Amino acid sequence: MSEGAARPITESDYVEGVGNSGITEPTRLAPMTPGLAVVTGASSGIGWDTTVALRAAGWDVIAVARRADRLAALAKVTGCYGFVADLAVPEQVEALADYAQIIGPVRALVNNAGGAIGLDSVAEGNPEGWAKMYEMNVLTALNTTKAFLPGLRERGGDVVFVTSIAALDTYPNGAGYTGAKHAEAMLPRTLRLELLGEPVRIIEICPGLVQTPEFTLNRTGDVDFSESLYQRVNHPLAGADIAEGIVWALGLPPNVNIDQMVIKPVEQSNGYTLKRLDQPIQ
Repeated sequence: MSEGAARPITESDYVEGVGNSGITEPTRLAPMTPGLAVVTGASSGIGWDTTVALRAAGWDVIAVARRADRLAALAKVTGCYGFVADLAVPEQVEALADYAQIIGPVRALVNNAGGAIGLDSVAEGNPEGWAKMYEMNVLTALNTTKAFLPGLRERGGDVVFVTSIAALDTYPNGAGYTGAKHAEAMLPRTLRLELLGEPVRIIEICPGLVQTPEFTLNRTGDVDFSESLYQRVNHPLAGADIAEGIVWALGLPPNVNIDQMVIKPVEQSNGYTLKRLDQPIQ
């Protein structure tokens, strides 16, 4: 039942001592403090920027990639540790886990490594390329998660999966990549069920159009296309935008889990629709 006519409040409505009196609020836990993080796919793009952002926030970081020269440059810039590994090879992932134990207990794993190959349609799908994308995106994340999960379950910590809006939707000439990303997204979504009640937060970050020219160039081999893609929208995301979201999610109190964060530029509505764009993103 209404208490009276609708109106804005005025100073006369204020009564001394009235606030949340009588309402019991839960105690908010302190934010998580930085520790040691492992960031995969760190030689460029989102992985590079995530390493930079974590270091700036006080984290120790082991940056992982296949290119030693890039890791050496990143270490020089940020003071991170670097480890060269092909994460599709279980023995190399085991070597990474052994190295991490020397540095200190890992508090966060950021599964960022991945990639796309080609723009083939379903009718002309290349099974070899599709299988490679599954390996790059799904099996690498599986291997690293398996390697670090026992320690995280014992001590507590976080596992971040950087998937994509391609894990939420699809677009023409993209089924190989979106299929791999949908499969990768099943890892965090299933882990939350399997680890319920344990002190491990499972976080999924789904970026939209991020200006990472190397990613597109590796996918297509076409420099002109790679450059033109980002010119279709006034302000695509930068890797640093995604990194900021990751750092924020990791720093929240331990009872707060960001299940899924979708980050897109304002001018993007889904995986293939951009402002003033009359053809799919490919």
